[in-house]
Amino acid sequence: MRRYWKLALAVVCLVAADQLTKYWAYAILRVEGPVVLIPGVFEFSYLENRGAAFGMMQGKFWLLIPITVITVAVILYLYHRLPNTKRFWLLRTCCTLILAGALGNFVDRCFRGFVVDFLYFKFIDFPVFNVADCYVVIGCIAAACVLLFDKNLLDGKPKEEST
Repeated sequence: MRRYWKLALAVVCLVAADQLTKYWAYAILRVEGPVVLIPGVFEFSYLENRGAAFGMMQGKFWLLIPITVITVAVILYLYHRLPNTKRFWLLRTCCTLILAGALGNFVDRCFRGFVVDFLYFKFIDFPVFNVADCYVVIGCIAAACVLLFDKNLLDGKPKEEST
């Protein structure tokens, strides 16, 4: 039961951090315009995203809500199924990040009708994104690396000790 309290606390803190950054972007960047940190490279630039990642599915609000609910349910199920051992801490952390990212953007969709994006890498013209998006991407990449490079993790075999 303790691990679920840890999950809940971590998710609440991560979503709060995401929402605080989005509030700042909404209150400041929306009114005053972009803040250039590294000219031609990186800036904070306000954008209202009414779709999914990278602007896909624009205007599909009622489709994105159930997709998020299903994603949250799947992540919670996976988290529950992971053994509560040190060996699986990284996968539990990945689940926590993905869950927090999904919920951070879900809060925006439900209460604003759009997701606030504001992180912009201008030098590669990368789509504008936010902190919740970072959580999801980092969580997914880390989980993929763990699953790809620890071949014994999923079949339950103990790691071989090197002598």
